[in-house]
Amino acid sequence: MTWAATAGPEAIEMVAQASSAPFWLDRPDRPAARPRLTGMVDADLLVVGGGFTGLWTAVTAAERDPGRRVVLVERDRIAEHASGRNGGFCSASLTHGIGNGLTRFPDEMTRLSQLGSATLDEIEAALDRLGIDADAERTGELDIANFDWQIEDLAEMADQATLLGQQLSLLDESDARERVHSPMVRGAAFDPEVIMLDPAKLAWGLARAAERLGVQIFEGTEVTALADDAGRMRADTAFGSVAADKVVLATSASPSLVRRLRLYTVPVWDYALMTEPLSADQRASLGWAGREGLADSGPRFHYFRLTADDRILFGGWDALYHFGSGRSRRHEYDAGEFALLAEHLLQFFPQLAGVKATHTWGGVIDTSSRFCAFWDRSYGGRVVTAVGFTGLGVGASHFAAASALDLVDGLDTERTRLKMVRSKPIPFPPEPLRWLGITVTRHQLARSERRAGARGLWLTAMDKVGLGFDS
Repeated sequence: MTWAATAGPEAIEMVAQASSAPFWLDRPDRPAARPRLTGMVDADLLVVGGGFTGLWTAVTAAERDPGRRVVLVERDRIAEHASGRNGGFCSASLTHGIGNGLTRFPDEMTRLSQLGSATLDEIEAALDRLGIDADAERTGELDIANFDWQIEDLAEMADQATLLGQQLSLLDESDARERVHSPMVRGAAFDPEVIMLDPAKLAWGLARAAERLGVQIFEGTEVTALADDAGRMRADTAFGSVAADKVVLATSASPSLVRRLRLYTVPVWDYALMTEPLSADQRASLGWAGREGLADSGPRFHYFRLTADDRILFGGWDALYHFGSGRSRRHEYDAGEFALLAEHLLQFFPQLAGVKATHTWGGVIDTSSRFCAFWDRSYGGRVVTAVGFTGLGVGASHFAAASALDLVDGLDTERTRLKMVRSKPIPFPPEPLRWLGITVTRHQLARSERRAGARGLWLTAMDKVGLGFDS
C-alpha cells in the first residue's frame, strides 16, 4: 500500500462544502480586534508580531520586570497567521526532532533535550498561573510507521532518545493498532512530552494576560520601517510610530525588517482540514482512546489530532513554495491539496466514510534550512530577531522568547551561551536558484517516499551541506 497520488470522489465530497477559514479562528469566542496604533508611543521594549513568540516575549518581559513599558504591535490580528493555523502540537523538542538536533548540535543535544522538557513544564505552569484555558491535554504523540521500512527509522529514533535520557516507547504493529485502529499502522513510537492544545485559545489567553500585566497591544498595525533614531529605535507604522529602547522581532514568515535576514527563511505553505464532530460510534471505531497527537514517519508526513469536541484535524503532506517567496493570501486555498488530504485521511481511517470537513485552510511556515529557530542581534544588540521554527514552534516559541529577552537585555545566561542560540542556519540562495533548489528537493522527497526512504544523491548532498527543506 502507498499513499494515494490523486483524490477520489468521496474525498472531494468530504471537502467540497467546507469553509475556507481556519477552524481555530472561525468561532464566536474570537476576541474583537484591538485598535490600531496612532500617534507617537514611547516604550522600553517593542515587540513586533502577535503570534506565540511575540506574545510569550511580552508576557515574560512584563513578569520579569513589572515596571517595564512593553508595547506589542501586530500587522493583522492576534494569532491570524501561523499561531492560529497550526495543529496545536506543543512539543518539548526545541530542535524539530531528535535526529535533526543530533545532526546540528551534537555536543548540546542532551542539554537541549533537558531544556525542552523544562520548557514544556514551564508552559503548563504558565497556563495555570495566568488562568489560560487552552484545552491543553498532555497526551503525548504517536509517531506512526505506515510502511515496514519506517519501523527501522523509529527504532533508531528510540535508541537516540535513550542516549539523551528521554523516554520513547516502541510499539509493534499489534500494540500500535490496538491504540489506533487503522490499516495503515505498522508500528509506532510514543513520545510522552507533547501537549495537545487549542492554539488560538492559547494566543488569545496570552494576549489577555499580557494586557493584565500592563502590556499595550495594537492590532492592524504594520511596522513599515525600523531605524536608529538618536540612540533609540523608531518603528514607523501607517498612523504613528513607536520609540523604544529595545525591540524583539517575532515576525515569523513575513519579510524581516532587518534586510540581511531575508534569505534565512522561506515561506512554505502548509494545508489542513477539520472534520465535523464525530458521533460516539464513529469515535469508538477509531480506538485512539489516549487522544494522542499522531504523525507519520516518512520524508513527507501528515499530522492529526482530536479536538475538545472530537473533530479530527488532519494536515501536512505537501509543503508548497511559490516563486519569489510568494505570500499572497490567495495561496491559503488550494482545492487539490484539500482533496488529497481528505483522500489520505480516508486511507488511514476508512471508518470515516461519509464524514464531512467543516473547514479547510492553508498557512505559511517560516522555514529555515536547519529546520529550527534561530536568533539574531542587530543595531548593536538593541534589536533581536527570533524566527525560523519550520512548523514546530508552539512549544519552542516559549524558549525562543526567553532567549530573545536574554539577548536584548544583554544577559549572560545558559541560553545565550548555547551554540544553537549563537549560530545561524545557512541562508537560502536568491531566486531563481531558490525556487529551483526547493522544487528539486520537493520532487526528491516524493521520490524518497516511493523508494522506501532512500535519500538519493540530491538529498544526501543537501544533508551534507546543511541545507534542508521541510514542513
